[in-house]
Amino acid sequence: MSASTTTANQVRASHILIKHQGSRRKASWKDPEGQVIMNTTRESAVSQLKSLYDDIVSGKAKFEDIASRSSDCSSAKRGGDLGPFGRGQMQKPFEEATYALKVGEISDIVDTDSGVHIIKRTG
Repeated sequence: MSASTTTANQVRASHILIKHQGSRRKASWKDPEGQVIMNTTRESAVSQLKSLYDDIVSGKAKFEDIASRSSDCSSAKRGGDLGPFGRGQMQKPFEEATYALKVGEISDIVDTDSGVHIIKRTG
């Protein structure tokens, strides 16, 4: 089975992560020293994410393009793609939000220890 195939009990998702002061790891590929992240409040991260979400749902921008540019996760280089995963592999709020989506749907804002996310279920 290839790495990109999901099994019956797995999902596949892409996401956009914005880290903030409360994130457990205050650094990312965009901000290796964490200087921006340490000065970003959760409220500010949420508002950035809402703006990105609006651009995606209005058709102004593609999810993958925004993820590549804006996500604090290293999955940005794959357009936010996390590949297939099963239950127990992701933080609980992220997992629950992903499993609740239909393929092609995009979540509302999801809070985890990593930061704030929007998730697109792709499989």
